[in-house]
Amino acid sequence: MHVRSGRVVWRVVGAVLVLGVVAALLIVPAQVDRSMNRVVPAAAVPTVSSAASALHATLFIADLHADQLLWNRDPLAEADHGHVDVPRLVRGHVGLQVMSAVTKTPRNMNYINNTGDTDNITALAMIQRWPISTWRSLTARAVYQSTRLHHAAADAPDRLRLIKTRAQLDTWVETRAQQPDAVAAMLAIEGMHAIEGQLDRIDTLFAAGYRMMGLTHFFDNELGGSAHGVSRGGLTPFGRRAVQRMEQLGIAVDVAHASPALVDDVLRVATKPVVVSHTGVAAVCPGPRNLTDAQLTRIAATRGVIGVGYWDGAVCTADVPHIVASILHAVRVAGVAHVGLGSDFDGAVTTPFDTSQLVQITQGLLDAGLSAAEIRAIMGENVVRVLRETLPLGS
Repeated sequence: MHVRSGRVVWRVVGAVLVLGVVAALLIVPAQVDRSMNRVVPAAAVPTVSSAASALHATLFIADLHADQLLWNRDPLAEADHGHVDVPRLVRGHVGLQVMSAVTKTPRNMNYINNTGDTDNITALAMIQRWPISTWRSLTARAVYQSTRLHHAAADAPDRLRLIKTRAQLDTWVETRAQQPDAVAAMLAIEGMHAIEGQLDRIDTLFAAGYRMMGLTHFFDNELGGSAHGVSRGGLTPFGRRAVQRMEQLGIAVDVAHASPALVDDVLRVATKPVVVSHTGVAAVCPGPRNLTDAQLTRIAATRGVIGVGYWDGAVCTADVPHIVASILHAVRVAGVAHVGLGSDFDGAVTTPFDTSQLVQITQGLLDAGLSAAEIRAIMGENVVRVLRETLPLGS
């Protein structure tokens, strides 16, 4: 009796434990996602005029940075949380969304001082049931996130297409007006620690579809210093070889999150336009990752583009007037041809709107007195121009 009772008890305990693990795997990732990727409307939301709506419907909108692939959300299905998915991109009239892969972030992540000794993404990969290979390998994490986007595009080629070459981009820009219910995506890497110190893995990630690579994220790596790291160092000899290889392959070099010394060094050696995928401007919102006027000027001199973000770290107050103020300052300093959008949607940030509501920015730019041609450039045409100069030709 007692033995049987004991066995029954242990079976019940085992079943409860299994149910607990299953519940954790199903519930915890979504809770983390909801808590970290929030939309909190600003106190003052601009009234969208018919003129702004009409102009917005004619724009080719390009956003240089979103981290949707980090979360277990189907890119094709509309979620009730977070910022980006295909249905909301379509409603926002986005023509091209750059999807970035996050492969490692430090615990207690901050803007001032981080090392690469700890990692949040391992636990996230486990609870989101990513392949075991991703638990230890940063490169595997990047490849897995690429695979997820490729599968989504294969499942719905009439709604989502991937851009890997200049020819594909040109075709998409030409046909976008006839396919308003579709969107294109391009893959990017947030931090070159993803290559784990092996130069040939740039080719591995290129083969996986990556066409933009941020050199650093929240900590220093083999290529150089992060704006949030310890050394604040510049481009290492390995980093110089990496930048050269990226340009040879047709990968845009992104200096978002880079230390000032790293930005300066990259601008000295780059032969193609340099991108800052998601940032703020220091004159409007001081901060360790926001660009000085001198940096804005030098990035423009490479024919590059600066993607202005929507969260508090980029613009100090996350609302349309502050986003527009940052855009206008960048335009005054760098020129209208060198400013774009860099939302950082789904990047563990709180924003005043999701991607379906981008018409608020169009309205803000109109209210600021910008012309339709200037708004077209900022909302997407500048990004298209830069990608035409950096992507491999293709056929």
